Amino acid sequence: MPRTVDEILQHADELAARFEDYEPRAGDELDAEAVALLRAAVAERSDAERHMVDAVRHAREAGLSWSAIGSFVGTSGEAARQRYSSKVA
Repeated sequence: MPRTVDEILQHADELAARFEDYEPRAGDELDAEAVALLRAAVAERSDAERHMVDAVRHAREAGLSWSAIGSFVGTSGEAARQRYSSKVA
């Protein structure tokens, strides 16, 4: 749907006014400690997944079957193969 330049400029002015008039409420703010804990947990999970991929790569290079790897990581061998084969190749 084509818009005129005037419509676009009017919309931009409306958005600018909403931005300039915005007053944050206490309920709008995020708890900094909760955000920090979540960020740390995400980083830890990322590190753990990197360690897991490295361990699976090493296990495959050492000749372990997908079935054996699956039993160590708590899945079937097929599930382990599907999850890690493209990451360890």
